[in-house]
Amino acid sequence: MLNFNIRGENLDVTPAIRDYVESKIEKIERFFTNDINATANVNLKVYSDKQTKVEVTVPMKNLTLRAEERNADMYAAIDLIVDKLERQIRKHKTKVNRKFRERDGGVGVYFATQAEEGATTEATEEDYAIVRTKQFDLKPMDTEEAILQMNLLGHDFYIYTEAESNGTNIVYKRKDGKYGLIETN
Repeated sequence: MLNFNIRGENLDVTPAIRDYVESKIEKIERFFTNDINATANVNLKVYSDKQTKVEVTVPMKNLTLRAEERNADMYAAIDLIVDKLERQIRKHKTKVNRKFRERDGGVGVYFATQAEEGATTEATEEDYAIVRTKQFDLKPMDTEEAILQMNLLGHDFYIYTEAESNGTNIVYKRKDGKYGLIETN
């Protein structure tokens, strides 16, 4: 069963919006064999230019589903989010069920079979094929230098060794043009 945590920024979450979100996102439950016990965190934002942004995160034991969508129509954005979540589930379904069969010698227990879900598409191994491998040395530097290097290379992320802590960190460019930092333990 999915529980919902629905939050609005610059927007009052009316009962109609809450019902629409819950009815649409509950559709992903059909992809799972067991009753899932997860909380769908839904964040609805309205910007000054009347654009809406819908973010959905569903953390589960071995999988986290996450999607976000911007659209002038909030209800259309919610519909697009559900499509994105279903594509993510289908993509992971075959791989996860194959691992269960190899490990347990039985059928997959995490995702429903195609007959149970009524879907006809299935992810193939080609979806996970690595087409290029790169190797490079991580150079010690500070975060500002890493951002500079990332921008010079024209990449969306950059991996480096933090000079003070000697840990491996990742800087990345966010959709809003600002930067993010991932620190590893």
